[in-house]
Amino acid sequence: MYRHNNHNQYNRYKRGGNFNRGGRKTPVYDPALFIQKATEYIAEEYTPVHSFSDFQIHQILKQNIVSKGYKDPTPIQDSAIPPLLEGKNVVGVATTGTGKTAAFLIPLINKVLNDNHERVLIITPTRELAIQIEQEFRDFARGTQIQSVICIGGVGIGGQIQSLRRNPNFVVGTPGRLKDLERQRILNFGLFKSIVLDEVDRMLDMGFIVDITYIVSRLAHLRHSLFFSATLPEKVQRVMKQFVREPIIISVKSQATPANVNQDIVRLNGREKIDVLGELLANRDFEKVLVFGRTKRGIDKVACALNKRRVTVATIHGNKSQGQRQRALESFKNNKVQVLLATDIASRGLDIKDVTHVINYDLPGTYEDYIHRIGRTGRINKRGNALTFV
Repeated sequence: MYRHNNHNQYNRYKRGGNFNRGGRKTPVYDPALFIQKATEYIAEEYTPVHSFSDFQIHQILKQNIVSKGYKDPTPIQDSAIPPLLEGKNVVGVATTGTGKTAAFLIPLINKVLNDNHERVLIITPTRELAIQIEQEFRDFARGTQIQSVICIGGVGIGGQIQSLRRNPNFVVGTPGRLKDLERQRILNFGLFKSIVLDEVDRMLDMGFIVDITYIVSRLAHLRHSLFFSATLPEKVQRVMKQFVREPIIISVKSQATPANVNQDIVRLNGREKIDVLGELLANRDFEKVLVFGRTKRGIDKVACALNKRRVTVATIHGNKSQGQRQRALESFKNNKVQVLLATDIASRGLDIKDVTHVINYDLPGTYEDYIHRIGRTGRINKRGNALTFV
């Protein structure tokens, strides 16, 4: 139904770019340089060193792990949980979808169960990731008295202030809102003894370097520091050195692109993208599809066109309110819509089960963006599919 060549047959197209308003060129690159077939790269089955029952954690936490359906630790969980339980600083480098949220939540919840005065601050680049972490926290902390609060923009600050005045053990938030609360003297960063910086490379890509540097400067000198990033470019390493002292560095990143994601290109050959997308979505195999576009306006145009084709869609981008964004995600997660249309705001950290396909309707701006986009499918030992329009 769609025409494509694999990477051995594909003729490299002319490097160029898309133009946004104002005439500035958006760099793109040749996706054929890293397209691969999942069947050509069969990942070795991982044999964990530990089981969850081996970990020296509270019984209620073990019960909640079983209730979530977790059987064996993933590589990042297997490697990170033991030193974190010992109170050691950890830098975790892992590709998306490897289970690193549980890798830091399990030992930190156990820490609070041992000392109810312990306070934990978890900083994330996006509101959606903060919400997702807090939801996972509730699963692991079920049946305990441990409280949490989300501090993110896009929603009223009053409720967050009231919740913080109850001194919750866990605070999960985005840099801008956390900084606002600190300036209003609602938060005191120096009181947190355990700090998690999650998806640090994404935070820096989104321009949070000043906020992160400020927050780190206000933290207690003696603290338990947890630092997670999918990549460690030089700018991330600079933040890491300021934040973490004598860390154990754990890297489970085995290769550049996910082995269990079947990647391919769709050659448009002069056809309109929306027509090709519509044909793809008519295929029954395209059951739960995440489509990435470059601009907010472009995403809305595609949504309108698909609605006319009677395709059920939801959209998520920066112009949506937090409530709208969350409702769109829930509709997609609960299979109420076939397609979620998104800008790169959804490319990091979101754990959405059983996404059958990721489609790059517009080329991502960087190789790293490509990796994170396609990481939304093929989550934790499942096969997925990624298509890129060219």
